[in-house]
Amino acid sequence: MTLFKKPASVKGTLLTLLLPAGILLMVLAWLVHGLLLDRMSRSFLESRLKDEAAFLEHQIRNANGELDAIKTGDYFQDVFHHAFAVHSPSKTLVSPKAWRPLLMPLLEAGSDGITRVQESVIPEAPSDILAYRTSFQVNQTPVVVIVSEDLGALKRSQGELHAWTAIVSLLLITLLVAVIWFGINLSMKPVTPIKAALKRLQEGEDSRIDVEAPEEFQPLVLQLNQLLDSLDQRLERSREAVANLSHSVKTPIAAVRQILEDDTRPLDSQLRHQMASRLDDINKQLESEMRRSQFAGPQVGKFAHPIDQARDLLWLMGRLYPGKSFELSSSLPEETRWPIEEHDLSEVLGNLLDNAGKWSKQCVELELKQANGTRQVIVTDDGPGVKENEITQLGQRGLRLDQQMPGHGLGLAIVEDIVSRYSGKTHFVTAANGGLRVIVEL
Repeated sequence: MTLFKKPASVKGTLLTLLLPAGILLMVLAWLVHGLLLDRMSRSFLESRLKDEAAFLEHQIRNANGELDAIKTGDYFQDVFHHAFAVHSPSKTLVSPKAWRPLLMPLLEAGSDGITRVQESVIPEAPSDILAYRTSFQVNQTPVVVIVSEDLGALKRSQGELHAWTAIVSLLLITLLVAVIWFGINLSMKPVTPIKAALKRLQEGEDSRIDVEAPEEFQPLVLQLNQLLDSLDQRLERSREAVANLSHSVKTPIAAVRQILEDDTRPLDSQLRHQMASRLDDINKQLESEMRRSQFAGPQVGKFAHPIDQARDLLWLMGRLYPGKSFELSSSLPEETRWPIEEHDLSEVLGNLLDNAGKWSKQCVELELKQANGTRQVIVTDDGPGVKENEITQLGQRGLRLDQQMPGHGLGLAIVEDIVSRYSGKTHFVTAANGGLRVIVEL
């Protein structure tokens, strides 16, 4: 059982992820704001209480501990913004007076530092206060000073500020939702032409996807068009193969049939030879078309390991031509992968090595290279080579420069066919030792 239903669209996925995430972040920001506001207010209040207690201590010391000397006019009411209490052996001052039952226990039995008193039930006095107590001596006279603040009033102010923050957060969430919705629709707008192109393609109005796709979708459009090209090429090759096979096979079959239906002529050795020749032509044509039908051409997701395949084929060629040496030269890493269908690469390597093995005297060298997106297969033999006027004819189907050498003249033609499907090139040049060098670029 899956926890989440699979989204029906990219837009739905983005909205499903971004909208809750944005709302959650704003809620978390609001909660963190409340915690920070409370912490900062508490820290600021403690600092103010300590400052005012220090100032009061300074005034008492200047008055040599005489509390009556500092009580002039509305001094405390004008200077202090917090409740306070001052106690000495001779006198105790508390302002406002309603706080006296609340602060007297702190004067008599409290300890210096920050103290919080909660849930007190005293008429006209707050139920939750924060007090700072400090004690000192002036001329051997102990003095205790307490400065306190009503936390209830502070919390009410904080609550009002937090409520306004919540209202602003809701407005920001609304704006965020609108921005996300607008951004998603704007970013998904370029997908609409692709969707329309796919619909036209499905209905047969277009043969390819030809739209200005966003950068993120360009590889997808390119791969789809390449797939369509590959399908068209396969269909064209199939039709061409069937047409070629039908044309090539009809004549030999008609000739053999004519010989078999002629009752007046005996099947002498010459007729048998003609029939065998005709059947051999049919066999060669069938073999050629069957091998061509197995070529895949460029396929998305298909790859081959050239080093491994080269070693396997060189080992096989060494068994077919035991008197000759087959060598591999390459600086490619063992794990190198080429975007070529494995069977196609085997056909290219196998036909080139087999052709070189037939003509070489002692040694055949296979070299694999890769640079700047180009893959090279180079096969060099030390055979007699090819004349300059004949080298341009290499790769033609059915061409055999030496009729004494076994084969059907299809090897290099097959290589040319496969290489052309990968938009590559095949070069035939004379090697330094006089043999033939074949360079295949993919």
